[in-house]
Amino acid sequence: MYPENLKYTKDHEWINQATSPVEVGVTSFAVEQLGDIVHLDLPDVGSEVKHGDAFGTIESTKTVSDLYAPISGKIVEINKELAEKPESLQNSESGKKWLIKVESSGENAELLSAADYEAYIKE
Repeated sequence: MYPENLKYTKDHEWINQATSPVEVGVTSFAVEQLGDIVHLDLPDVGSEVKHGDAFGTIESTKTVSDLYAPISGKIVEINKELAEKPESLQNSESGKKWLIKVESSGENAELLSAADYEAYIKE
């Protein structure tokens, strides 16, 4: 269910380190838990993120949740399609819809493999 080429955080974000810049998204598990997504607040291009810190929010009809950066670096692109139509996240598998692209400074949060993430969410 979760692509092996991605790494995951316990905060339910994923990272694709094979791309340059690095793509960051939110897992399908998190999207399912949130329900109907109505708004995304993403950072400005050019802003800096530090791993573990909130970089934006995702809002559903149930709640507003912070999005946490799995890596440190500079935001070089945001997914404008998702910013305009956040509900499209609900029609996507993990790894298909990135939120931000980051020029990594090499500092990462603790990342999980797909198998470790699946075991984590089953706990």
